Amino acid sequence: MARNALAIDVDGLTKRFDDKVVVDNFGLQVPSGQIYGFLGPNGSGKTTTIRMLCGLLTPDGGSGTCLGFDILRESARIKREVGYMTQRFSLYEDLSIGENLEFVGRIYGMADRRRRVAEALERLGLAARRGQLAGTLSGGWKQRLALAACLLHDPKLLLLDEPTAGVDPGARREFWEHLHELAQGGMTVLVSTHYMDEAERCHALAYIAYGKLLASGTAQDVVASADLTTWAIEGEGLAAAAAQLRGAPGAEMVVPFGARIHVSGTDAGALAESVARAASGAGLRATRIEPGLEDVFIHLMQRAPEPVTAAREAQA
Repeated sequence: MARNALAIDVDGLTKRFDDKVVVDNFGLQVPSGQIYGFLGPNGSGKTTTIRMLCGLLTPDGGSGTCLGFDILRESARIKREVGYMTQRFSLYEDLSIGENLEFVGRIYGMADRRRRVAEALERLGLAARRGQLAGTLSGGWKQRLALAACLLHDPKLLLLDEPTAGVDPGARREFWEHLHELAQGGMTVLVSTHYMDEAERCHALAYIAYGKLLASGTAQDVVASADLTTWAIEGEGLAAAAAQLRGAPGAEMVVPFGARIHVSGTDAGALAESVARAASGAGLRATRIEPGLEDVFIHLMQRAPEPVTAAREAQA
């Protein structure tokens, strides 16, 4: 596959469980060699989408390709080329690091299994811990082991489902350094996350809520497309100002950010007037700032459509 080709190219993906539409007419294009962030609240359909992309679930509707293979007819071939890291640690805790990787190698029928395992241990800094039981590892080391297992068969695409949940900041940073090294080598990464600092490390983003794609593009594109104005207010009497702003003209969101509040909306004029009134008291300072990804994603979530059920869809 050429580096500038699309690693993922799907359109109209739909998945239902009973009468609930979990993924609703979803489309996504991810160029090869990119780290693509997949964001959205819990229950938004991210995991279901990832499982459809790697061949673990069959879509009820839609079509497309993953690594050039048809997601409906060639799911077995996709599985051979994809590394999938689930939300929960899924290796054997009563086996050592080395034994877990040996087991994964046998599953893939690797003729050069021992060499591949040794390389994976070195790549992720696990060689010195080869004999340690997986169940005794901290969250960060379990994460390294899970990533090593995903990379053992040299996949062209990594699908990572909230891989850094519950991992300390230092381990998260090291993990993302590994991801960028892999992307520089031509690997494509689709990673779901709730962390805004991680989202900003991605080449591009997609935001999904209730199974629908709400925004996509670079972080700058997503922020610009929201057409959001944000003010920061700080000082004494902040609680009273926040209470005054909730429901005020133009103030669609009032969100605490440490020792200040962010007030955002799409009607810049009305918002400016409301902020001026609320911040007119002594000891308060209001400054217009560039909205951040978190401001935009809270805004998108508030405007997200309600979940669709098959029964409602049939009545439409």
